[in-house]
Amino acid sequence: MNNKHRCAWVPTDDPLYITYHDEEWGVPEYDDRRLFEMLLLEGAQAGLSWITILRKRENYRRLFDDFDAEKIARYRPKKIARLLENPGIVRNRLKVNAAVGNAQAYLEIQDEFGNFSDYLWQFVDGEPVINAWETLSDVPASTAQSDAMSKALKKRGFKFVGSTICYAFMQAVGMVNDHTTDCFCYRATR
Repeated sequence: MNNKHRCAWVPTDDPLYITYHDEEWGVPEYDDRRLFEMLLLEGAQAGLSWITILRKRENYRRLFDDFDAEKIARYRPKKIARLLENPGIVRNRLKVNAAVGNAQAYLEIQDEFGNFSDYLWQFVDGEPVINAWETLSDVPASTAQSDAMSKALKKRGFKFVGSTICYAFMQAVGMVNDHTTDCFCYRATR
């Protein structure tokens, strides 16, 4: 597992991170619920390391009803208070409340556009952007596409969707391929 050359951000000794990088990060995702999950998790990650969220992801799935937006949109103060007491997630009131509001906004987008996937993928014209970064320092923190996504999501009431968070989301769900050119995953997409 560790003999392959990977992107520099992947610790070589953490199997959870390695599996995430090798099998998930940068793979195009079109499933609405999975996209919603990743958008909420990227927002939860703000100010923290991604490994913190990866280690808590199963707790998030369990505690947030497997990211069923219809259920999350109906969370009331009592449910939110229980979530904030649980060390299995990031216990930040703003982030938990944002998840509820984001679920409501997500459902509105689904109603208006038919699905969440088409709405999000429009920011990259429906196709993954394949970049050719040689080093980690070449990879931007945001782009014009993530700026546009952030602005559009905020206008619809989403929280924790700044441009940097949106770009990390776009990388994670394969809207952009930011594996560096020396990474075996980059070569696999060519």
